[in-house]
Amino acid sequence: MYTLNGILKVKNDTQVISDKFQKREFVVTDASGNYPQDILFQLTQDRTAQLDALQQNDMVAVTFNIRGREWTSPQGEIKYFNSLDVWKVEKVANGAPAPTPQDIAPASASTAETIIDEGDDDLPF
Repeated sequence: MYTLNGILKVKNDTQVISDKFQKREFVVTDASGNYPQDILFQLTQDRTAQLDALQQNDMVAVTFNIRGREWTSPQGEIKYFNSLDVWKVEKVANGAPAPTPQDIAPASASTAETIIDEGDDDLPF
């Protein structure tokens, strides 16, 4: 899974594709690099409601998977398609980035030292 922080630029309506499938597309602007990138994402099924509480220009964190598939046209031509399937999209408070696993701090040094100090008497050196 991947996480991207950016600004919600476009929020489309939900599209009902069939009785069993619906999707909702939206665009997030990623300005973290030298040039802003407008990236199209999609929510499917019951996840489409996640956009209801969000407004254009909200800072959001998007958690998604990259999906790819092969398709053969009736003429026999093979094409490949990619989609960014979203699991979660949420507003980011005050523009602060959403925490990632790398942001979670390990146990404090004092905790680690306490554990080591408890065993000092048994060490042969």
